[in-house]
Amino acid sequence: MTTAKDETISARISKALADRIVAGTIAAGSRLRQDHIAEEFGTSHVPVREAFRRLEAQGLVVSEPRRGARVAGFSLDEVKEVAEMRAALEVLALRQAAPHLTRAILDTAEDAIKAGDKAADAQAWEAANRAFHRIILTPCAMPRLLGSIDDLHTASARFLFSGWRAEWETPTDRDHRAILDALRSGQLDLAAAVLGRHVQWTGQKGGNTAVSRPATAPRRAF
Repeated sequence: MTTAKDETISARISKALADRIVAGTIAAGSRLRQDHIAEEFGTSHVPVREAFRRLEAQGLVVSEPRRGARVAGFSLDEVKEVAEMRAALEVLALRQAAPHLTRAILDTAEDAIKAGDKAADAQAWEAANRAFHRIILTPCAMPRLLGSIDDLHTASARFLFSGWRAEWETPTDRDHRAILDALRSGQLDLAAAVLGRHVQWTGQKGGNTAVSRPATAPRRAF
């Protein structure tokens, strides 16, 4: 039986492992050993198995009968699928969030854009990029929808880091500013259109990062 304590530990383990997988610290195809991870986090195998299930739901891990868990790879089709799903769900969330976007919220979103412009590395940029999306979408107040979007962002971040692992260059991204300007002026349809195109672009260019191939740095946000 899984206890509340196990669930808390499991969440901490899955977050730590997801961060490592997304950043490329644990490579695609690597086996995840329950005993090693349980020892690292000072826990039993129960929360580790729960963490693996969470990572599998996010598409970061695959479980194989009698072989245990390993880090999943990703293909061009998966990159495109994630982009299509994100585009549809984020536009839905934005339309629901729009009536609740105050000037203060939009000012905070602008701060996230500025943070991305000043990012010194891919990790800092991705954090600012994700923050922008969360800030404008969270007011939709639909936790299941936001949870699904967050999982898709994790997958997108993995594609991004795969492309930027060898070389970092601050991306030029005008889409966030265009979305923000449209929201400030009350042009929701325009903001939604730019957001959808902005996210789908990652699928169109995903071949640069699929299947852990080295790639040049993309020029737009994930």
